Amino acid sequence: MKIKTAKFVISNANVAKCPEDDLPEYAFIGRSNVGKSSLINMLTNHKGLAKISGKPGKTQLINHFIINDNWFLVDLPGYGYAKASRNMRNTFQKFIKEYFDKRKQLVNTFVLVDSRHEPQKIDLDFMEYLGENGIPFAVVFTKADKLNQSTLPKNIATYKRIMLQTWEELPPTFITSSTTQDGKDELLKYIDSINQSLA
Repeated sequence: MKIKTAKFVISNANVAKCPEDDLPEYAFIGRSNVGKSSLINMLTNHKGLAKISGKPGKTQLINHFIINDNWFLVDLPGYGYAKASRNMRNTFQKFIKEYFDKRKQLVNTFVLVDSRHEPQKIDLDFMEYLGENGIPFAVVFTKADKLNQSTLPKNIATYKRIMLQTWEELPPTFITSSTTQDGKDELLKYIDSINQSLA
């Protein structure tokens, strides 16, 4: 699949105000500073589609982008941003949870994790929440270009080993780099395959 058009539609903190279209939605979420905006811009061939900031936690709303006029890419706030006030974190968590609980158009969630780090409890807990609620998801390892060829597979193997302690089988996984565009074709092919299955 090639992305020909990617257009911003709406930002809001109220799930009821999300687009009413029946088009499939693919949500992107992860801890703050995981490289989500860079990945979205790389996937869509659009440098300024998702705002990149030097300050983690910049995305504070549900952002809908329509892709090729037939599916939505949804940029969700990062979770676990320590410097946000407690009230702000609670607000994020409330409308993120509402989005996952109520949004029937959601067909897949991409959980972004930084390939440079050990498995983080907050990521594992979030995936467990998705699994318990029957929300399909895939794991996207970001910033693969920051690691050498021997460290990257070790880190991912560690992640999979820890996940298999609680999961019977692993969700689909992708290894990406916004700098080298690694994983771009695989991710878009995966989205396309889901769209085809829904047609």
